Amino acid sequence: MLFPHSQAWFKAKNWRPFDFQLQCWEAVATGKSGLLNAPTGFGKTYALFLPLLESLSRQPEQERTPGLKLLWITPLRALTADLALAMQDAAAGFGLSLRIETKTGDTVAAVRQKQRIALPDVLLTTPESLHLLLSTPDWESKLNHLSYFVVDEWHEMLGNKRGVMLELALALIKTKLPSLRIWGISATIGNLEEAMQVLLAAHWKTGLLVQSKHSKSTTITSIIPDNFEKYPWTGHLGLPIVPQLIPLIYKAKTTLIFTNTRAQTELWYQRILEVAPELAGQIALHHGSLSSEIRTWVEDALHAGKLKAVVCTSSLDLGVDFRPVEQVFQIGSPKSVARFLQRAGRSGHQPGASSHIYFVPTHALELMEAAALQQAVAENTIEARQPLLLPYDVLLQFMMTLACGDGFEPEHLWQLIRHTFAFQSISRTDFDWCIHFLVSGGQSLEAYDEYQKVGMLNGKVLALNRKVVMKHRMSIGTIVSDTNLAVTYVNGGRIGSVEEWFVTSLLPGDVFWFAGKALEFVRIKDLQVQVKKSTRTDGKVPSWMGGRMPLSSSLSAFMRQRCDEAAHHINHGPEMHALQDLLAEQEKRSHLPKTNEILLELLQLNDGNRMLCYPFEGRQVHEGLSALFAYRLGKSTPISFSMAMNDYGFELFSDQAIHMDATTWEQLLTTDNLRNDLLASMNATEMARRQFGEICRVAGLVFHGYPGAPVRTKHLKASYHLLFNVFHEYEADNLLVQQAFEQVLDQQLDEGRLRTALLRMQKQKLIIHQSKTPTPFSFPLLADRLREKISSEQLADRLKKMMPSGS
Repeated sequence: MLFPHSQAWFKAKNWRPFDFQLQCWEAVATGKSGLLNAPTGFGKTYALFLPLLESLSRQPEQERTPGLKLLWITPLRALTADLALAMQDAAAGFGLSLRIETKTGDTVAAVRQKQRIALPDVLLTTPESLHLLLSTPDWESKLNHLSYFVVDEWHEMLGNKRGVMLELALALIKTKLPSLRIWGISATIGNLEEAMQVLLAAHWKTGLLVQSKHSKSTTITSIIPDNFEKYPWTGHLGLPIVPQLIPLIYKAKTTLIFTNTRAQTELWYQRILEVAPELAGQIALHHGSLSSEIRTWVEDALHAGKLKAVVCTSSLDLGVDFRPVEQVFQIGSPKSVARFLQRAGRSGHQPGASSHIYFVPTHALELMEAAALQQAVAENTIEARQPLLLPYDVLLQFMMTLACGDGFEPEHLWQLIRHTFAFQSISRTDFDWCIHFLVSGGQSLEAYDEYQKVGMLNGKVLALNRKVVMKHRMSIGTIVSDTNLAVTYVNGGRIGSVEEWFVTSLLPGDVFWFAGKALEFVRIKDLQVQVKKSTRTDGKVPSWMGGRMPLSSSLSAFMRQRCDEAAHHINHGPEMHALQDLLAEQEKRSHLPKTNEILLELLQLNDGNRMLCYPFEGRQVHEGLSALFAYRLGKSTPISFSMAMNDYGFELFSDQAIHMDATTWEQLLTTDNLRNDLLASMNATEMARRQFGEICRVAGLVFHGYPGAPVRTKHLKASYHLLFNVFHEYEADNLLVQQAFEQVLDQQLDEGRLRTALLRMQKQKLIIHQSKTPTPFSFPLLADRLREKISSEQLADRLKKMMPSGS
């Protein structure tokens, strides 16, 4: 099939279409749906956007019907703005006058009002905004002319509740528009076939998986510290490496510096300016808690090449095309190969260009992770994203969304959701429970009017009143955090937002660093944090709640391989060579485990006894293993433990002696009765109670407040706990409580991966080493425990005293 307009536009740009682009053009033109997998910067957007322009170019302008033709879903607000610019450029190149607009939380009110009247030809939006559209009675008429539905960065939503929101929305829209072409885009994912199956649901067998034959060249360079000790601890490196980075920043046109948290972003921005104050005005920061005005300014300055560096979080690690970016820094371990490659791809974001990423360790053992990343990238080992199953809180929210619009017939919705991947196994009993829950609040809440949100009218489930509708529309979404308070200057001007729990730690006059500025806390007024600029150089840095990223199973396996090579005195690459002295010290004082061995250190210090184990399975699995081992040891011998864990191992600490032999070890590793032992060992009820807060929010059980008047976090938590206690005690079959326990096992403890780790450890040879001095492997765990007790100023001195003499 010929595509004359697309070919002509490419020729005008001095481009040639790639095979995967031609394949997509033909597939879309012939009505097919599918999944596109291609490297970052190779023009995936044009592969799926140009078929629309091609078809419009063939129609006389007077015959083109107004209304939405393409719905493009992205996970990030920054990505929508960048894509819109690229699409507008292409449309202009085709000589087409199209309304191409975005709709996110950053969209101004005037544009939103215009979109309520009539949607544009192309709308770039997020899953939350799509569901907001579905909550209106006229959503079907607004989508009458929709032909294409594209989900960008599908891997980023697969495996979380936002992905399930899209599954449900697509199932609904597809019933109204059976010829709708649905496409997903992904650059970094290991389970492509399953990803397409989740996206296309019942139609996946007729879907087309398009994979580029081209690969992205990625150069990985680890920053080897000038000096580091043989006893590593988190944070010992990192910021002190900044002087080594400044020449690299000057060498490149623009550098993106990725950190894993917003707090790290603020700290690194400050430290870079302390070392190189002349960069003021040429360096910026970017994260999701900054105001839209600040983020937009940074993005525009990046496009224009006006910045030497931007310190950022994942807010910029997806799909955004900043051509001036020549290199990327990754601060600390990214914890997954896919995330590392995604961030690397922000540099050299064009066909044929290579990406260059520097790995900056925050402690010495992260150099082993860097070596593992090198191997994983070389072997193209990308992690799979596991899809979610049966998140009832998302289903309840979706039901309520439809009830706020034109309503839904239970039988029709029952048939519809069973065609999604997430709810293919739902029972009719559980489906009916969900409807009953919305109608009456369920068995426990039916006496309270506020939980009776819907009723039946002419066979349809509909919201009861306008107040219910308004509250629901303000609560759509699955991204949950503590209450955020706006940060504003006393004389006006919004800077961003911080979580309420952080503000409660401030007194008037306290200084904190935010948006790269020293701000003095003045007062809270009208639930806004009012500040003024400060000239002080000290101050706190806000931190935001959120789970720590677990080390992926792929990286864990490569870490064990690197350790095995070191045990055989094979050290490939500069990272492992730099670690030679540290690893030699570990071997001298204890043991370096091979892949067929598991190391157990019994360490006796003045403050007590420790058992340290090193499965290299990531913090999440180690949290479950440490609790499981403590519980099983306590069943046979009266003994109590406290626990610590990191990505490499875990520690059990007791004031009593810890005895271990082969028989006891075998009993610890059994998978018999594993789920019950895990639930008993972790105080699963308390953990489920914490998970229930998120579920409550998504299911709409608790209202978080109106704009500018959020409900206080402590009041929300009190409501969550009260509801959980009532359901847990009086309603054993409550699906939301059951989901809370499942989330603990599947997400917080990763039961499946933990079981796999136990089976692997059963086959490994147990190496027990007893010592009265710390080892390099044990030192990070000892340091983390001390960090919780003493100030950072005292920590370094205390740790130096703990280091064995001669180290």
